[in-house]
Amino acid sequence: MNWKSITLLFATIVSSITVTEISAKNVKIDTQNTSLVLEAEKGKKLRHLYYGGKISENDAAALRSASGKIYSAYPDYGMITLPETAIAMIHSDGDMTLDLVVDGISSTHDNGADITTVTLKDTHYPVVVKVNYKTWKDENVMETWSEITNNEKSPVTLTRFASGYLPIRSGNVWLSSLHGAWGNETRLTEEPLTRGMKVIKSHEGVRNSRFDHSEVMFSLDGKPQENTGRTIGAALCYGGNYKLRIDTDETDSHHFFAGINEEDSHYKLGKGETFVTPPLALTWSDEGLSGVSRSFHKWGRNHRLAHGDTPRKVLLNSWEGVYFDINEKGMANMMKNIAAMGGELFVMDDGWFGVKYPRNNDSAGLGDWTVDTRKLPGGIQGLVDEAKKNGIKFGIWIEPEMVNSKSELFEKHPEYIIKPANRKAKFGRGKTQLILDMSNPEVQDIVFNIVDTLMTKYPEIDYIKWDANMDIENHGSQYLPADKQSHLYIGYQKGLQNTLQRIRAKYPDVTIQACASGGGRVNYGILPWFDEFWTSDNTDALQRIYMQWGTSYFFPAIAMGSHISASPNHQTHRIIPIKYRTDVAMSGRLGMEIQPDDMTAEEKEQTKRAIAEYKQIRPVVQFGDIYRLLSPYDEKGAASLMYVAPEKDKAVFYWWKTRAFRNEILPRITMKGLDPEKEYVVHELNRIDTKPLSFEGKSFSGKFLMENGLEIPVNHKLAKKNETDWSSRVLYLTEK
Repeated sequence: MNWKSITLLFATIVSSITVTEISAKNVKIDTQNTSLVLEAEKGKKLRHLYYGGKISENDAAALRSASGKIYSAYPDYGMITLPETAIAMIHSDGDMTLDLVVDGISSTHDNGADITTVTLKDTHYPVVVKVNYKTWKDENVMETWSEITNNEKSPVTLTRFASGYLPIRSGNVWLSSLHGAWGNETRLTEEPLTRGMKVIKSHEGVRNSRFDHSEVMFSLDGKPQENTGRTIGAALCYGGNYKLRIDTDETDSHHFFAGINEEDSHYKLGKGETFVTPPLALTWSDEGLSGVSRSFHKWGRNHRLAHGDTPRKVLLNSWEGVYFDINEKGMANMMKNIAAMGGELFVMDDGWFGVKYPRNNDSAGLGDWTVDTRKLPGGIQGLVDEAKKNGIKFGIWIEPEMVNSKSELFEKHPEYIIKPANRKAKFGRGKTQLILDMSNPEVQDIVFNIVDTLMTKYPEIDYIKWDANMDIENHGSQYLPADKQSHLYIGYQKGLQNTLQRIRAKYPDVTIQACASGGGRVNYGILPWFDEFWTSDNTDALQRIYMQWGTSYFFPAIAMGSHISASPNHQTHRIIPIKYRTDVAMSGRLGMEIQPDDMTAEEKEQTKRAIAEYKQIRPVVQFGDIYRLLSPYDEKGAASLMYVAPEKDKAVFYWWKTRAFRNEILPRITMKGLDPEKEYVVHELNRIDTKPLSFEGKSFSGKFLMENGLEIPVNHKLAKKNETDWSSRVLYLTEK
């Protein structure tokens, strides 16, 4: 990815090339398989005519005659006050009305993408709003955002500033959304849209996907189906507070708005200043939920994820293995173990730093990023050298946006933390954790220098785990002036993005993981500067099936950290065999979160084979097309999905039993996405049975596998002493 080409939240995009219009007033914007049609007549409101499957220019020109009620494409508040709106402001003279009409249409070509811009101007005040639409020739995802410019003599106050709006025709429309909590992230909710207002929002300031997600799907043909039915997907690309509104009123449509959460964030826009909203990504598919996911995955890998075209390494992270008990001998031993099992990377987690305030627990040391040589006499360089000796790469954990009150940084600069001017600070983790104010340029320099110092001293660091374990829990900036305290949440994100941009400009090749108490930062607003995310601090394999299922709705496997951990599990205390834990972890970016010394020789050998086999299927899993087959949320006793290579010459099929009932008959799974004319040889990975499956080594046509599937045994065939109630399968299909 070209880091210089990433559009920052507050950057201005200049459009210069005239768009060819379908008629005197209609504009059609296409992706590979979708169309958006706008009515953009100069001096009149910008109108939304159509969004859905790709249509002809003739159909687009005749849309108004085939449509029902026509809605504004970017509704403004004031001259009409009853409907929900996308934008509202208070002018410098106190007036609260807007009346935006079309002033012109232009376009530009930027780094392989086409950007269409419709310029709107207020009929009385010198306020300009540019509504932008960005598309790529071979993609099915479209991004839309707005740029709001104040040309009045004095500041105006933005009180609502959505990125986009989409009317969705009423009918049997269902909403799929993601919610959760720590250790139980990205759980799926499916519900029909009924009269009233549905609001999904974040007010955490830092970790905006810890509870709810800013991504949703709309199933237009009734209850959501994985591989059939017209479906719209939407993802707000923002790392801070967001708000999604779905207003189902007395009209014939559901009104969907998405953007920055304006609560406590009214923004004062100075003379000549432009406010740029984050992109809202949209896609449409007639192949159900999985069809939408495939489009988002491809777009995410190509345009919104760092190094989306580079295979991810198999790693061992030290956290659940030793927690804060970091020492040189222990780290060296873990490196030796992961190298022996075929791993490619070792990541040293929390506990390696602090001199005056050693990081022995979560109550001290954040902010003082100096290696604790009492634990690591050879320093970071000694660990880098040890990794090299074992033929693997080395990575390290940091939490640069945070500080402890027990730290030298806080003692020197208490003014750098987020707190109200006339009140005491509120502490988080360890009863000492505080958040640095990223709206402050001096703090941005500190955070940049943390990474810069590490990478300058130790350029062979291959991987950084970037954590964030606290939200903004009390409102106040010691940096922002009194009249701009409402800019805190937005200023934090702007400062963070500026810092990440600086880091990536200087260190484009290092792999960086977004961790935030687990899955608190799983969003496309933060991912342009990160290669992957930590899906959840909960590594329990059974619960991970549910969480990773929801995560896969919008995010590709290449970005989804999925680790083999200990049994009993550290979060749920569930006892699960290594085979099942491995089969779940292999459906994402495979890693380990365990102390290898606690594994049996048999478990180590089994894991070594699994890592080798994962390397075989890694291109298919990390770059293939997902087809979800049987949802764990359907409560039918099993879950199943598969990845298919773009060339359809290889596929990986996953099946997990999710409950154990006596004499239960589980559904037979039909596969998807294969070439019906091709023959596929079936080979089981991670095999533990005493006898191979009856179809091992046999070949079947893609047509047969998609129409009939294969009968998966409910249990493994094992020696009596090894039998359990757990069962899972990974099948590798290769073209004959």
